[in-house]
Amino acid sequence: MNKGGIGVGSASIVLIFAVLCLTIFSLISFIVTQNTKALVDAEAEFVTGYYKADSRAELILAELLNSETIPAQIHDISINIEQDNTESKIISFLYPVYDTDYKDLFVRVSISGDSYDVLSWRVIDNAQWEASGSINLWLS
Repeated sequence: MNKGGIGVGSASIVLIFAVLCLTIFSLISFIVTQNTKALVDAEAEFVTGYYKADSRAELILAELLNSETIPAQIHDISINIEQDNTESKIISFLYPVYDTDYKDLFVRVSISGDSYDVLSWRVIDNAQWEASGSINLWLS
């Protein structure tokens, strides 16, 4: 006698399909989590490097305000004198944000007496982009 309904084989196929779907979704979630962690770590490294460069730039500015003459270098950072009047001086310098040397904190200030005005305080890229001379095409 033949009974109607779902057999044991059909239930096993549905169960295997459900387990396979859950496994694939868990792998996708794991990969997305790892990629997000890598982005968060890179952002944390940048923020840490920026604030380190920012505090060092403030120390350099404090030393510039306390010195009688503007030195050519402070803590191995080159100081560029753009304008040197009796009333004010415009100076600029670059402080590396990363240890990988592809981002710098560019500081440009106008110093007059015991105070300074910030003209520019920003992160700039200093990496060189090189164009490839050829394009690899896959032809069938």
